[in-house]
Amino acid sequence: MAKQIVEFTGLVLTRQNYRESDLLVKILTDRFGKKMFLVSRARKPGFRMNAGILPFTLATYVGDVRDPGLSFINTVKEAKQFQTISQDIELNAYATYILSLIDLAYPDGEAIPTWFALAQQALALIDEGYDAQVLTNIIEVQLLQAFGVQPEWRGCVICHRTDLPFDFSEAYGGLLCQNHFDRDPYRYHLDQRVVYWLRLFSVVKLDQINDITLQPATKRQLQVALDRIYQDMVGVVPKAKRFLNQMNRWHLPDDKPKA
Repeated sequence: MAKQIVEFTGLVLTRQNYRESDLLVKILTDRFGKKMFLVSRARKPGFRMNAGILPFTLATYVGDVRDPGLSFINTVKEAKQFQTISQDIELNAYATYILSLIDLAYPDGEAIPTWFALAQQALALIDEGYDAQVLTNIIEVQLLQAFGVQPEWRGCVICHRTDLPFDFSEAYGGLLCQNHFDRDPYRYHLDQRVVYWLRLFSVVKLDQINDITLQPATKRQLQVALDRIYQDMVGVVPKAKRFLNQMNRWHLPDDKPKA
């Protein structure tokens, strides 16, 4: 069993109880991808490394990283918890969903430094107060490739034109221009504003998020479109997504007449 004592940066993904007083902590690392760490006596009062294994924590660790098998944390050198996320149920749900998608998209042990950086950046922006749904939608669009779904967002999949109204087609795996709408009677019939944002989200950098403002109606339509893509083309619905959908239904306006 290969092992190495190394320093690395990690983002806590999940925790689960193990044995009487231990924890299994899955961490997305900057160097080794996702790793499962056995943290002995972590549920005992006064555990000295507790700050480094809390949910929504970014930390620098020194540990025994093994491949395959469980790894071990020896020391937590520096830890920062995303406090706003941890204290807000809605932001908590969005952040959990983002981390769940990354967890499902890649196997444990595969180095994914780009997605480590994006996950860290997305959670930092959510924690700072940027639009959590917009950030989540950007992650959803850009993560499709990792699930083996890579829609053509640049132009029409048939004629490659970029100057006409578009709609999304599952059958053709991307956009159809209006000259070819008749090719797919089951196309999504998306509002052009939604198409615009989907195309932009496929290439936008997260540090440009401060320039993005969407109307509530557009945000709802955008989420419906992405939910359909993930359900029909990806086939992945994490538990966090089901809770997020339920929570969003609670926030829908009450259309019943007021007494």
